[in-house]
Amino acid sequence: MAKRVVPETARRRRRPTKQGQVLTHELIVETALRMLREHGEAGLTARRLGLALGADASTIYRYFRGMDDLILAIADELFGHAMADWAPTGDWRADLRDLGLRIHHAYLAHPQAAVLTASRVTGRPNEVASDEMILGILRGAGFPDAEAVRVYHAFIDQSLAFAILDAATLALPRAAREADEEVWRDTYARLPASTHPNIAATAPLLVARMNDSAYPIALDMLLSSAFRDGSSGTSR
Repeated sequence: MAKRVVPETARRRRRPTKQGQVLTHELIVETALRMLREHGEAGLTARRLGLALGADASTIYRYFRGMDDLILAIADELFGHAMADWAPTGDWRADLRDLGLRIHHAYLAHPQAAVLTASRVTGRPNEVASDEMILGILRGAGFPDAEAVRVYHAFIDQSLAFAILDAATLALPRAAREADEEVWRDTYARLPASTHPNIAATAPLLVARMNDSAYPIALDMLLSSAFRDGSSGTSR
């Protein structure tokens, strides 16, 4: 059964933790992000989080209904990182491109957290504010509502899908990641034209490109397609 969350005014500790900190929702989330970065998903437990905070594990449940509730808070925090200090310019394509890259960057800054959270829907303030902003940009550019939702759907799913894909690569042990990167040079670049003419013809380009994220290219393709198919506004 999910635990009852104590209201903020009632759950605040009256004295600091062993580390001299007063626990807050934000402190717990940031500490959990750090633990994910340092130890991965397996290292994030209530007991370990309590130790890192200098508090009893049960204290976590005064702020969150359970560990999944904390995971959703982490997901929303990453959206907050992406949106921090951002303001639209009025150029819808430039604004969406910037937002997409910021979302992608925010997740890749915390790859273990990205793999754990990018597929979740939180309905929390930062996520909701991001969605409101994206839909407002599209509707303000003249997209009919149905088209605005279609482009929004593709835009946000593409952003998060690439976040998971690229974060999963960054979350690999360094030796495994480097071994994967070398496959393009050590295997693909050596395939003979007699059996693999298309790979052989493009091998130098594959070696140069395939270890980089395709997200910026895919994002540009999406926005170009959206411009051709849906926008009738003047802010183009």
